[in-house]
Amino acid sequence: MSNGSIEAFLDGDAFAVVGASRDRSKYGNKVLRCYLQNHLTAFPVNPTTEEIEGLAAFLDLASLPQSVHGVSLIVPPAVSANVVRQAGELGIQHVWFQPGAESDAALQLANELGMNVIANGPCLLVALGFRE
Repeated sequence: MSNGSIEAFLDGDAFAVVGASRDRSKYGNKVLRCYLQNHLTAFPVNPTTEEIEGLAAFLDLASLPQSVHGVSLIVPPAVSANVVRQAGELGIQHVWFQPGAESDAALQLANELGMNVIANGPCLLVALGFRE
């Protein structure tokens, strides 16, 4: 993976945060806030809540009100492959596995689908510069 992968991921105007959390101490919340701090459109995806940081939360990627350029995953590794599969079905080509969200199955599927994959290390919070 190169810095070009990160640049390609960030070269969009709308993103989904799968695993967004209402808990401000969790990375699922910090990643969402990081997008917002950088004036990027971000949609929280969490099937167990209706609102996060003042934004409507969505059940899954298919429920989003518009298409997104990329997806940040902050979910347990066991869930990641399902998120990648849904992203592929929706034509989303950019996935960023935040550290700890990766699974071999999800990475293999994303590569098979020809996605731009960021995994095993870089964090969006560092790339964009998160302010608590």
